[in-house]
Parts: sequence; structure tokens; C-alpha cells
Amino acid sequence: MPVPTHIFDPPFNIVRASHVVLDATDLAASRAFYEEIVGLRVTDADETAVYLRGVEERQHHSLVLRKASAASCRRIGLRVGHEADLDKAAAFFEAQGLPHAFVEAPFQGRTLQATDPFGMPLEFVASMEKRPSSLQTYAHYQGVRAQRLDHFNVFAPEVQKSLDFYAALGFRLTEYAEEDGPEGRIAAGWMHRKGNVHDLAFTNGAGPRLHHFCYWTPTALDIIHLCDVMATSGYLPNMERGPGRHGISNAFFLYIRDPDGHRLELYTSDYQTMDPDHEPLRWSLRDPRRQTLWGAPAPKSWFEEGSAFAGLPTRDPAFVANVIVAS
Repeated sequence: MPVPTHIFDPPFNIVRASHVVLDATDLAASRAFYEEIVGLRVTDADETAVYLRGVEERQHHSLVLRKASAASCRRIGLRVGHEADLDKAAAFFEAQGLPHAFVEAPFQGRTLQATDPFGMPLEFVASMEKRPSSLQTYAHYQGVRAQRLDHFNVFAPEVQKSLDFYAALGFRLTEYAEEDGPEGRIAAGWMHRKGNVHDLAFTNGAGPRLHHFCYWTPTALDIIHLCDVMATSGYLPNMERGPGRHGISNAFFLYIRDPDGHRLELYTSDYQTMDPDHEPLRWSLRDPRRQTLWGAPAPKSWFEEGSAFAGLPTRDPAFVANVIVAS
């Protein structure tokens, strides 16, 4: 299948992955998990919502937990460069005939909510309230010492169409997994805006659903420390996959599940991709090193379970990818 062409003059300027809004059935339990175990900092909280961020982040929040009767992902957030980009984005979605509206969102500047052609709910912001960075407040570090939100990975029924749409918005493909042979189809793709491996990735599967969101952490030792913390604090069943090193992205990783089953990745040691002539790397779908450089395959839950977007029905994937699954 064709690799998307890089677009260097997109209709509006998306800077990076910004924030994610999750519905939580037990707000206290979810807060305890992300604050006390993972080590995110709580910026604000009340009986209906908790706002958290990584230790280096100066924006008010990168994770919002909302009290709800059912667990879901409410939306994923993307940061744009300027206020004018919000108006350009609104004009783009209007021209495409896609739902969009400006809304009021706590602690955020002007906020545009929109839906992509596949039903995924998006939120665009150019600004948020500021808070002091806690990067050098080392005495308060906990858990994995998560620094900042890094990326989202989404189950996509039509991976090729998703890649093409976001490439038109300026996302650049860095790596992809493809079937072998002349008619091979792309089953997953990793796309960036901020100059690392990805802000947004698409994985073949029933969806659209949020596969995971990810925080970047300083070292592999921080991730190993989190394994020890979770293993000795009642969260051993919440460790789903890893620690290990991806072939794709080269990142050292760990995947864990929060009390509602939302999947969180902790991640470090990827690489830069900001050169304009950076070429995407192709991986065979049957190469065991792409999932984990050391050859360990992902568990079945990895390919089947994800967070539904609130109120959005899922569709079966356009094809069934022949991936390697742990027995």
C-alpha cells in the first residue's frame, strides 16, 4: 500500500499531542493510581474531575479524569501553534463536512472540538493556564517520574485511510508495519509532529478506539523502578506487557492498565526525526523484532482490548492482520 507523502504546508499547524480526557468509574481509585503509583502531579481536583500533568509540563494538564458511570475515552487533545490555527482548523473541518464546534473547557484557552472522518473525537487548543514546572523539585518525585505526555495510539479499522488523512494535516510517517509481497497492506503506522518518533499512531483493529496513551520518562531505570513499585503495592495484575525494547521506535517501554482498564505506556530512548528528508522505516509484519527488539511477542489482549470513545460504535477492521501473538 502507498506510503503517505509528507505535506510541509498543512491547512493548520498542529504542534504536538497535548492531553487526553478519560472517563473513570471510581475517581478516587484512578486518582490514587496516577498520582501515587505512576507519579503524575495533580494540578486541580474536585468531586467530578481530576487534572494531572507530568513533572516537566507547564501547561495545566495533560490528563483529565472525569467521574462517569462507564469507562471510556472522551477525546484526545492536540496543541496548535497559534490562535489563528484554531480558526483555520474550523474552516478545514467545515470544508470537509465534519462535525466541529468551539466549546468552553476548564483551564484551557479557546477550544475546538471536532470529529475526524472515522469518528474519532478530537480537541484542539492553542493555550492553557500555566503552572510552574516541577522538573527540579526532585524531593517530590514518585513512581516512574513521568516527564510529559508523548503520544497516542489508536485502533483504526482503516489504517491506510487514517494515515492519508493525518498526513494531509502535516503528520509525517516515521515507521510502518506492512504485509510482505507486492500487494502488502499497511497494518500500523507511526506519525509525528514534534520531531520524535510519534505523536499519533494507528494500529489495525476494531475501532476507532484508544489503544493507549503514553508518558515519556527519563531513563529505563525509572521504568524498572515502577515495576518494583507496582509489584509491591497491589498492582501486579495491572502490568500487561514489558518491560522491554521496541524494534519500532527503539523505545524502552512498559504497558500498564489503570483501574478502569485504560492502557498507559511508559516510554524512553526513542530518536529524533525532524530532518525534512527523514525517510520512514518499513517493518515486515512477521518480523518478531518490530514488536520487541528482543523477539518477545505481544499478548492477545494487546490486539483486542482498548478504550472505547464515548458513545461511538466500533467497526471491524478492513482486513485481519497476520501478526505474531504470544501463546
